Amino acid sequence: MLHKLLVSSVALIGLSLAGAASAQTKLDITKPEDIFKANRKQTCSLVEGTPVLHWWEGKVYGRRSGEKDRHLFNVQGMNVRSCKFYNDPKRGLGYRSGSREVMLHLDPETNQVIPTWKNPWTGEEVEIINVANDPVSMSQPVYERDPEGKPTSVFRYTEHGGFFLSGGSAARLFYKNPMAGDYQEYIGGDYHAMEFGTDAIPVDQMLDPAADITDAVLSWGRVSKWLPWMKMGDRDGVVIYHTAGKRAEKGYAELPEPLASELKKNYPIYLAPPPLDDTRPNETTWTVVKKAVDKKRAEEAKKK
Repeated sequence: MLHKLLVSSVALIGLSLAGAASAQTKLDITKPEDIFKANRKQTCSLVEGTPVLHWWEGKVYGRRSGEKDRHLFNVQGMNVRSCKFYNDPKRGLGYRSGSREVMLHLDPETNQVIPTWKNPWTGEEVEIINVANDPVSMSQPVYERDPEGKPTSVFRYTEHGGFFLSGGSAARLFYKNPMAGDYQEYIGGDYHAMEFGTDAIPVDQMLDPAADITDAVLSWGRVSKWLPWMKMGDRDGVVIYHTAGKRAEKGYAELPEPLASELKKNYPIYLAPPPLDDTRPNETTWTVVKKAVDKKRAEEAKKK
């Protein structure tokens, strides 16, 4: 989610090593090398391995043809990341981010954590499986130049009122759903979604090569098929996420409740990013739910 949007903008802006940047007084976004430095800065800390934390909160709606949209949940989420830095003789500076993320689906009235949800369309009480994706990382490093030596970055921010603003980008996702069978090309079963992201970053923080970004605000949204734990089968409709958040200047102390307490109690591993040398495949809601379903089925089979 947030990670996908940040990664989808990886080719847009970026940053250099702190030592190399210290000789500069201001990044020049007309130069490809400085565009890359701004991009890495937007994604990472100036210091390799230093955690960067983002959080967001908002609402989830359900939409079906011919019906009024339903407010299904409130949500609170976070993403913690750090970056490993590279320096290639031909491709120049590079980086790879590794992250973990949690998003809670909360009662729409009380904003409290709830273990189950009564599906209004099926009447079934289902277990809520919140987002707990570890890892959500870049599969490969991104470099200042491609293998042929051409610059990789384009600056897509607009300056207004002392901020660099981005908007309109979308991660258009379409791939084989890990919970589907072996015949997607015949009967469907692909994961189909679109994620949206916007940013507002102070110009002075973005262009200062010696300062980390601390005051960035963001918005994240997604339109996708029903979440697998909702057990909606092939019923028509989509879920719509709409959230706003920011980069946490004060770290975990800045997170809202109940997210802050839930992390400490039930998701302690998410209080730090994964190791810089982590090479595990990425997790998604669908892979996590598949593992949960497979585990439950195996336990039930043992009882028989």
